[in-house]
Amino acid sequence: MVVLGGIIGSGIFINPYIVAQRLSTGPLVLAAWVAGGAIALVGALAYAELGTRAPRAGGQYVYLRDGLHPVLGFLYGWALIVSIESGAVAAVALTFAQYALRLTGGAEGAAGPVAVGAIVLLSVVNAVGVKPGSRVLNVFVVLKVGALALLIGAGLFVGVGTGWWHDSQRVTHAPLLAFGTALVPILFAYGGWQNANYVAEEIERPERTLPLSLLAGTATVVVVYVLVNFVYLRALGLEGLAATTTPAADAAERLVGPAGRTFIAAAIAVSTFGFLDLAILAPTRVYYAVAADGAFPQALSRLHPRFGTPVLAIAVQSAWSIALLLTGNYGELLNTVVFADWIFFGLTVASLFAYRRRDKGAAGGYRMPGYPVLPAAFVLVAASIVYSVVRADPYRAGMGALLLASGLPVYWWFKR
Repeated sequence: MVVLGGIIGSGIFINPYIVAQRLSTGPLVLAAWVAGGAIALVGALAYAELGTRAPRAGGQYVYLRDGLHPVLGFLYGWALIVSIESGAVAAVALTFAQYALRLTGGAEGAAGPVAVGAIVLLSVVNAVGVKPGSRVLNVFVVLKVGALALLIGAGLFVGVGTGWWHDSQRVTHAPLLAFGTALVPILFAYGGWQNANYVAEEIERPERTLPLSLLAGTATVVVVYVLVNFVYLRALGLEGLAATTTPAADAAERLVGPAGRTFIAAAIAVSTFGFLDLAILAPTRVYYAVAADGAFPQALSRLHPRFGTPVLAIAVQSAWSIALLLTGNYGELLNTVVFADWIFFGLTVASLFAYRRRDKGAAGGYRMPGYPVLPAAFVLVAASIVYSVVRADPYRAGMGALLLASGLPVYWWFKR
């Protein structure tokens, strides 16, 4: 549930039109989603081995700290709290509020207060224990996967046009470059499997459970994403998918009538609320781990005496998320450092080489197949994604790099 909830957000309902705009045929669109899924599975395989080698709270932070260098682990935690996760919480909370108000007929001006209320509510739920937060997550993951399953079922069995398979369109870039640019939004949509590693220390029998959850969860998402895009293409055609910014709503309306649009609005509200719960549940464990190492204020590493949760870490992230939401600058801040996600994905998988070299000859534990070819290929793909983002928007990428670098004096101050 954590893996599914971490990957499936609002993107699969909205973003596939960007992929359709960048590729010339429908089969290429599906091939790109399959390729992105294969890359995500390789990442999950590597994280499964890392998680069994170091089943500690903080996940990615721990692997970067121990496998490469403590300062890289700190910079990951810094980027997470300053922008990546806090900005995501703000953005997703606002998306949830907008769709919830659309469903209930509420005034659009109430989106801000509703978003703040959602953050506060889920912060309280996650502060009183990992089980309440995970139970809320389970319910909403089931609901949003169920909504996608209904959309897939309608698309497969309701009669619509089939000519999309042979349709083609002109694209700006050469085929190979076009495929690469299409992978950028796809790989962002597939990101999120690492959330299970954040809570590894709280998982029973992580050496068995973590690899199963990562592989089963990521594989399920790949199947769902490919089938959903098949439905979009079958219902709208390639040009129709490329021309709309609301593909899920348009496809559902085409398949079952006006009620389909209402259904998708409800599905997006459910999906974003579930994602919001996970964004508060899992990443706060990173701040706890960084603080326990003395690189953040020690108070963030304190656990509630009754609930055993990092209450202050949850409160700090949620307060900063609300501040970003109220100032209205969270979207620009998130865009500035979104490329950092794939910097750290690449570095984390690279840390597996260091772990293998250090633990050479050690017995037992899960080992990812295809080593060293598959993790090396993943690192190269991550580097190409970062390069693509820099090429597309060098100003914001530069600002993101400066924001990351601003964490260095913070690190030195606390470690001193």
